[in-house]
Amino acid sequence: MSVSQLGLILIVACVVAILSRRLRLPYSVGLVAAGIGLALLGGSMNLSLTPDLIYTVLLPPLIFEAALQLHWRPFRNNLAVTATLAFPGTLLTGAIIATGMHLIVGWGWLGSALFGALIAATDPVSVVAAFKEMKVEPRLSLLVESESLLNDGAAAVAFAIMVSITHGAGVQPGAMAGSFLWMVLGGVAVGVLVAGAALLVAGRTDDHLVEITLTTIAAYGSFLLAEHFHMSGVLAALAAGLVVGNVGWMGSISDSGREHLVSFWEYAAFLANSVVFILIGGHEASQASRLFTPAAALALGLVLIGRIAAVYPLCAVFAGSRLKVDIRHQHVLVWGGLRGALALALALAVPDSVPEKGAIIIAAFAVVAFSIFAQGLTMPWLIRVLDLTRQAEPGADSSGVSGGPVSEVSEEFSHSLPRNAPE
Repeated sequence: MSVSQLGLILIVACVVAILSRRLRLPYSVGLVAAGIGLALLGGSMNLSLTPDLIYTVLLPPLIFEAALQLHWRPFRNNLAVTATLAFPGTLLTGAIIATGMHLIVGWGWLGSALFGALIAATDPVSVVAAFKEMKVEPRLSLLVESESLLNDGAAAVAFAIMVSITHGAGVQPGAMAGSFLWMVLGGVAVGVLVAGAALLVAGRTDDHLVEITLTTIAAYGSFLLAEHFHMSGVLAALAAGLVVGNVGWMGSISDSGREHLVSFWEYAAFLANSVVFILIGGHEASQASRLFTPAAALALGLVLIGRIAAVYPLCAVFAGSRLKVDIRHQHVLVWGGLRGALALALALAVPDSVPEKGAIIIAAFAVVAFSIFAQGLTMPWLIRVLDLTRQAEPGADSSGVSGGPVSEVSEEFSHSLPRNAPE
């Protein structure tokens, strides 16, 4: 990426951010539309989407920044719900998609499984932005964002296992279970260790520039180290962000450095999202005639069916407990399950030996385009229709139950916001 290309992206991102706020449109939709416009105007954005660009360069700051904003106590109190949606839910969604693509379209089982794994993860960037703009109930924001972070890790792990099978690894259940645990637990452990080491050094200084540098090392270092040892880099960056955003505020990060650090990572996520969505728009414009295929249309339907089959039944498991998920929240979890950067990075990383690779990439881009424009644009309307902009009732905890032992949790959400964020 040249300096002039980066400058153009920054200019476009600023203009889109201003217009999106004034027009009350999702920011990601505006960026994709801008990318399409740039491509149609003559291709000034002569950049290609590559797995390394998205997965290795742009994904770590997105994961780290989102985790940095999550407060540990409400995250922990709802972990049973979000982990159930993220792990069994992602597996169920991927299985439905893979089965449909194999039986109806005729793809091979391996290609179908790879597509199911990579497209199962959600990326609700524009949905979370709409939540902040409309002041949506705290628990709904937590469920959507934390589930997305966890299912990103689940999808990346499932995809890595499928790629290893493509390269000749065995399909023994014991070996696959061992690989899964190695990637998940190892990734979390690496994230905690790298972030912990960074905080130990940060505790010896109150220079906010050094603190920002150390957290950058934590974000990228944990991701790259985990990937080097064939663990989950996504879960490593997630764990590192949680450690810095919760343990770091207890004293390792100075009071003055906290505001600088949060602002830096907000900007890093803004820049990464800008690059990703503008490049998506450019690619959509160049591939528009190829996106309208029967396989892509079926993929869209299967993705929605898979999401429905995962959310409603799994949320029903918690219906009789204090972790019960409001049916309106379930509707938002289904329709707010947008696909984005991770799905495209994994689609582009499908091994060349897979016969369906070209069709997988086309179908992935079609699903991402539909989710950004159709689901992203209608999400504010759905939030208003479901009346989800009300504040939590007094005395209710973040799980939506009054008088529970975690009744103080909703209050803690305010502490997870950056200091310059609107209450």
